[in-house]
Amino acid sequence: MEPFNAKPSTRSTYPVKQDQLDLVFAALANQTRRALLARLGEAPAKITDLATPYVMSLPGVSKHLRVLEKAGLVQRDIEGRVHRCSLDTAPLRKAERWLEHYRTFWNETLEALAKHMEPSE
Repeated sequence: MEPFNAKPSTRSTYPVKQDQLDLVFAALANQTRRALLARLGEAPAKITDLATPYVMSLPGVSKHLRVLEKAGLVQRDIEGRVHRCSLDTAPLRKAERWLEHYRTFWNETLEALAKHMEPSE
């Protein structure tokens, strides 16, 4: 019997370029990244300052920041060895517009639930 040669498929079931909305929601799915965004919502900060509250290496925090950058949520300015990050809210506004489309459904569903839960007379 020949040994099994697992070769990566050259065909993908997904487009090579991910949609920005997918990247935003993937970035927001992590608690640390959400906390980093909240901190950057206060003011721009150096990576070393962003890393201070976490029990992880500086490269670990940088990995989280790269995910946020790829999603367009964080902009990085480099001055020599100092990396300063700032929040870009444009992708969040796009996600909010996408979610807004479903608000009517949520409101109707919650109203129906509230009526169902009301005590009957």
